[in-house]
Amino acid sequence: MDNRTQWKSAMEGLIFVSGDEGIEARTISQIMELEVELVQELLNELKEDFKQTSRGVQIIEIAGAYQLTTLPHHAVYYERLATSPTQATLSQAALETLAIIAYKQPIARAEIEEIRGVKCEKAINTLIGKRLIQETGRAETPGRPILYGTTKEFMDYFGLRHIGDLPPIPAVQVDEEVEQEVDLIFQKLKDKP
Repeated sequence: MDNRTQWKSAMEGLIFVSGDEGIEARTISQIMELEVELVQELLNELKEDFKQTSRGVQIIEIAGAYQLTTLPHHAVYYERLATSPTQATLSQAALETLAIIAYKQPIARAEIEEIRGVKCEKAINTLIGKRLIQETGRAETPGRPILYGTTKEFMDYFGLRHIGDLPPIPAVQVDEEVEQEVDLIFQKLKDKP
């Protein structure tokens, strides 16, 4: 592999890891210790390489920064991926967390964890990533924890005009037998000296 090929390969990696922010030719020049003019030339070659090999991504320049993006004419496939049922499913933990937030909003993570009895940071991050919940402010308590609430996307997804359209929480029905056992336990505790 010649130097030019190695340099272009490294540049492709730098553009990839720079993500949405992109990376300027000047920065690539400094990192790779190459002249800016050579970097520009190699970036143009790299862009052409992507076109000639019919890759699914392209290199574009926005405001002086280079970034990898998908091809616009493939958008229909990306939309299908984003709306496919396998991508839309939520874990049981995420569903429970979402229900708690929907009915108790605004609510802090500690309160959600108290209700669920387990940590819920991952579920919250998943729900934020799917834009079903968002940060709505901070509580006026020590540490000022973040409060969470549902989003417009949540309302759209569940076909709600406003949060009051949520179905009522079903009443918990305690079995008579269970209630009698609980009463017996408490009676035994009272009777102990």
